[in-house]
Amino acid sequence: MNLQLAHLQTLAAVARHGSFSHAARELHLTQPAVSMQVRLLERALGLPLLERVGKRAFPTKAGEVLLAHAGRALRELETGLEVVAQLRGIVAGRIRLGTSASFSIYLLPPALRRFRSRYPRTELVVVTGNAPEIARAVVGSELDIGIVSLPVRERALAVSPFYRDEVVAIAPPDRRWRRGQRVTAAELVREPLILFEQGATLRRVIDDWFHRAGVVPALPMELGNTEAIKKLVEAGLGLSVTSWFSVAAEVRARELVAARLAPPLYREIGVVLRRDKPRTPVLEAFLSTLKPRRGAARR
Repeated sequence: MNLQLAHLQTLAAVARHGSFSHAARELHLTQPAVSMQVRLLERALGLPLLERVGKRAFPTKAGEVLLAHAGRALRELETGLEVVAQLRGIVAGRIRLGTSASFSIYLLPPALRRFRSRYPRTELVVVTGNAPEIARAVVGSELDIGIVSLPVRERALAVSPFYRDEVVAIAPPDRRWRRGQRVTAAELVREPLILFEQGATLRRVIDDWFHRAGVVPALPMELGNTEAIKKLVEAGLGLSVTSWFSVAAEVRARELVAARLAPPLYREIGVVLRRDKPRTPVLEAFLSTLKPRRGAARR
């Protein structure tokens, strides 16, 4: 049976995105071309490989089996091409990075910019999700590397520190917090609060901090978007507790004010990858751009 590599790559892209149109954009093809390649692959194998549910596409059992085996073959081929490129003095290849939406917006752009500037022949795919989802995807080799809040429980993962995130209280710009003032949990629960929605990793960290102080926020407003939280705080609808790196620009512009917490609250952010992950040239290049650092509120 003669299966074309391009058709397998197309099937993998559709399954990864759950969408023919998104796969077409990634592969620089038209959507009809993507559909045709999947149909040719299904015709050659005699089984449906994707199931269409509305606008979404999901692998069938046959598709899952094929992708599990073909995925390993494609990754080995990518590794071989990267090593050959290195012999020519070129770092090339693809990195599939998983991280949170907030890290991708506020924390990672400088590192990603350095990487693309130094290694223009590389491809960088960034997928966002919560820490457990990203960790599972790295274990399953769906992603090459993750940058997530710690701890992670998967024993198959090697973890290295990347960033120590200080969590701070924020308020509207007219709030009169003294320079160097620290705010306690008991003080914050007396105010209307705007917090991340339940289930978010940062929300669990914040709830644990309140719990250790023996207090519970009373009916906080809950949102799932950092920008929305900042705008509501700026409008005077309440105070919030969030990562310093996500509000530093607004504090410096005097659109918000921030105060450190008492006791201080930090969360550790780490780089995770499989312990047995081959250190390809492109992976080593990417890791070299992720310099560990500590984020501290400056007031």
